[in-house]
Amino acid sequence: MNVKLLEHTPDPERTIAAAGRLCYAAIGADELFDDMTPDEVIKLVRFLVKSGHHSAVEHASFTFAIDGISRACSHQLVRHRVASYNQQSQRYVTYDNLEFITPPAIAANGAAAARFDALNKASLDAYKALLDDGVAAEDARYVLPNAAETKIVVTMNARELLHFFALRCCNRAQWEIRDLAIAMLDLVRELAPTVYAAAGPGCVRGACPEGSMACGDPWPKHNY
Repeated sequence: MNVKLLEHTPDPERTIAAAGRLCYAAIGADELFDDMTPDEVIKLVRFLVKSGHHSAVEHASFTFAIDGISRACSHQLVRHRVASYNQQSQRYVTYDNLEFITPPAIAANGAAAARFDALNKASLDAYKALLDDGVAAEDARYVLPNAAETKIVVTMNARELLHFFALRCCNRAQWEIRDLAIAMLDLVRELAPTVYAAAGPGCVRGACPEGSMACGDPWPKHNY
């Protein structure tokens, strides 16, 4: 998996602070943006996040290039609807070779790994044979498995990322999208440390919201 931050709001926390302060100021957001000290920005952003005034947080956005995830993972990712996506198309891209994402539980089991690899190879061989038979890529792709590697560009605003991290950093999230969410959190936390100081699953901020389905293993706060 490779996750890269392609673009972002140049000064995300100052932008958020200016938007939040505008609600109560007689001057414009451009003046507010320039006039606030770094300490004022931190204090206001901390207040906005803690108080739930998250509309201001939406004014910062982040764009990620994500390579080396499975179609199974991307299908989970695009369920987060407050985002923009562009994904490598299996209709228009054809493959001579294709990487497959192997779950750790399968990789650790020799017999299961051999069976998994053989099935993926058979799928790719069938795909290429269909192409050779003149079948269009948009139809030949039907034989490709969920394990097929894909690439996607994702843009989310800072508020949606908070929601994404709350769900997908949880220990109960599926392993691949959890790894993706943690990698994305690491990147945005460098740029907006106040916004994402308490980002992650519910156990970072209090009691686990999963109730009887709680994993019993708190989020490793010491890693951040």
